[in-house]
Amino acid sequence: MQPQLPIEVDAESGVWTTDKLPMLYVPRHFFTNNHTAVEAALGREKYAQILYDAGHKSAYYWCEKEAKQHDMSGLDVYKHYLKRLSQRGWGLFSFTEVDAANASASIELRNSSFVLQQPEVHGKLCYMFAGWFAGAMDWVSDTTGNPRKSVCSETQCGGEGHDHCVFTVKSLSA
Repeated sequence: MQPQLPIEVDAESGVWTTDKLPMLYVPRHFFTNNHTAVEAALGREKYAQILYDAGHKSAYYWCEKEAKQHDMSGLDVYKHYLKRLSQRGWGLFSFTEVDAANASASIELRNSSFVLQQPEVHGKLCYMFAGWFAGAMDWVSDTTGNPRKSVCSETQCGGEGHDHCVFTVKSLSA
């Protein structure tokens, strides 16, 4: 994997962009500390649902913008999404199985930023990504003429002692 991202910084505004999308760049501990503070305040179940819905919307939007930016379509956009997530420090993401026609996939995550930042915490720590993967799959489904809604869950986490995390995307109409 090529680790470099095309990062541009506007000299006048200080805004960072990658592929013409505005970006923020923060230390992993800063993000994780904020994430766990909100989780503690709201409770994991409520916070996870908020993140799922927001992540779904954001991934769908990202796929739409990147498809136009790079003249890509279908599953190529989803693969590009996993590549970009991997390049941004969240961990290393890859499909172990994918069937776009049936809106299903299995995604492996190695070196999750949440697991690496919280080595003393146990359990499923990476649930924030689930909505992202359903949103990207829904975008693929909607734009390839096979509109199906999907759902995703973290089915295995490095925070449970596994060497990697697994996310399972399934069609709601299956």
